[in-house]
Amino acid sequence: MGRHLIWDWNGTLLDDITLVVAACNEAFASVGGPVVDVDEHRRGFRRPIVEYYAEALGRPVDAEEFARLDKIFHDAYRVALPDCELREGVVDALTSWGPRQSLLSMWFHDELGPCVDGYGLTEFFQRIDGLRSEVGGESKTDSLAAHLGELGLTGADAVLIGDSIDDALAATNLGAHVVLVGGGFTDSERLRAHGVPFAETVAEAVALAGRI
Repeated sequence: MGRHLIWDWNGTLLDDITLVVAACNEAFASVGGPVVDVDEHRRGFRRPIVEYYAEALGRPVDAEEFARLDKIFHDAYRVALPDCELREGVVDALTSWGPRQSLLSMWFHDELGPCVDGYGLTEFFQRIDGLRSEVGGESKTDSLAAHLGELGLTGADAVLIGDSIDDALAATNLGAHVVLVGGGFTDSERLRAHGVPFAETVAEAVALAGRI
């Protein structure tokens, strides 16, 4: 394959949508908020995540409250994570591409590496980067820029595969190519409507990336 492939983790390689929705509901319940289901989450999810939370709660959420909700979310998520599986076809997809691939997640960096290693995937990636701050939820653009810089690449050298509109925006902002994949955090119709290559499965996403 010619270009470098950058993978998103949560929702793209890791099939954690059920965990994410359950953790969101714990955070919302802590402030008397609603219960959302998977479809509602996929229709509403976006970054900055504070905007999604504000819409779900029907009121503004300031930085202090978001930090509290983010901690509740991640505490709940960690409890359920050991039972989570990879999405179908992940190992075959990674194997098919070859050595020029890396992983960029907006999950905490110190936890990401051991988690990826636990699934036996570390060997596939030239570099693994996660979030290096205590509170998450921001756009991926700055993280993608830093990731490309560490790899010595420009955006035009890379294809990002992710499951959110923010993945596409980050790639576009930096001149990278992108393939969006359904079945993760975001409604497939929203992804299709964004106007970039779209796949329903990880295997299809890799095939599309190879044709870019």
